[in-house]
Amino acid sequence: MRPSTRKAALVVTIALAISTLSPLCVFAQGDNTPAAAAAPAPAAAPETATSPNNAASTPSAEPPSVAIAELPQDLSPWGMFVHADRIVQAVMIGLAIASLMTWTVWIAKSLELRSARAAVRKAVRVLGKCATLAQANDQLGDGTDPAAQLLQAAASEIRFSANLRADGLKERIAWQLERIEMAAGRKISRGTGVLATIGSTAPFVGLFGTVWGIMDSFIGISKAHTTNLAVVAPGIAEALLATALGLVAAIPAVMIYNVLARSTAHYRGSVGDVSAQVMKLVSRDLDRAKLPLSHAAE
Repeated sequence: MRPSTRKAALVVTIALAISTLSPLCVFAQGDNTPAAAAAPAPAAAPETATSPNNAASTPSAEPPSVAIAELPQDLSPWGMFVHADRIVQAVMIGLAIASLMTWTVWIAKSLELRSARAAVRKAVRVLGKCATLAQANDQLGDGTDPAAQLLQAAASEIRFSANLRADGLKERIAWQLERIEMAAGRKISRGTGVLATIGSTAPFVGLFGTVWGIMDSFIGISKAHTTNLAVVAPGIAEALLATALGLVAAIPAVMIYNVLARSTAHYRGSVGDVSAQVMKLVSRDLDRAKLPLSHAAE
């Protein structure tokens, strides 16, 4: 074969090889381009995978919001009373009534003590100016206060002892005056015992309401299957309100009781002064009567 023929055959062979390989290269480039475009797909897959988690987490966050919406939002004293348990409400109502009784007793006994002490002071001044028991009885014996009762008792005993010896007259009058003093003290202190009862029992009654409310709150926790403080906080606040009302009822009751006890003691002392003035007049009248009696005996 001639060299020119061999060169022509070589050129034809190279051309056939190039024509055969060129479609393969184009196909290879087509395969590489989709692969490159699909390469970011795995990176986007986590986002697609996380979105179900977010969707799953959203429902789990909804129940607390619903629970908070169902909780009582009014935490004022009246709102807590309305949402409290019935037993806790009964305790609160009882403590409120006790507090009302405390202030009612204080107002009533303060007015009574003021008028009684004024009357007794007036009687002491009048008796100090009288010279005889009859004169004092004419000025003060018509009333119903302790001073009038003391004068009436002394005058009555003198009348009943008209035909008796005067030796035991003062003792008999002193016994009667002592009983009248004690009766006046009991009368003026009537109603103050309830203050001592309220002051000593109201804190424990409020504590009972608190214990009951906290117990009810823990029962609610067990039923709700949650330990969220927002679930139990309103119930505990309502329970603690009972203790607060117990202290509100007890502290003024104790203070008012002490004030009234001091005022009552002062009043009893004033009544004792009136009794001493009456005994002074009785003794004076007896001393006046001794001289004529002794002369008559001679």
